Amino acid sequence: MKAEDLDKIFDDGEIDIQDFTDLSRAFRPGQKQKRVNVDFPEWMVQRLDKESNRLGIPRQSLIKVWIAERLESSKSSRS
Repeated sequence: MKAEDLDKIFDDGEIDIQDFTDLSRAFRPGQKQKRVNVDFPEWMVQRLDKESNRLGIPRQSLIKVWIAERLESSKSSRS
C-alpha cells in the first residue's frame, strides 16, 4: 500500500488512527518535567492564590505561565 492510499483511508475516516498509535510512549520534545521546590513568603502565596482564584486556574499553572512570559520577554529583549 502506498503512503498516499493509507493517508486517504485515515482522512476518509475508514480507520481510526488511535488503533495504530501507542500514546503511552508519546512525549513532547523539550517538555520533560523537572520538579523544583521554591519557598515564597506567605504574603506572596496569598496574592498568588487570590489571582489564581480570580482566573480560575491552579496556583502552579499561574506561576508557570508568569515565569514563561518573563523568560520569553527576557529572551526577546536580548535579541
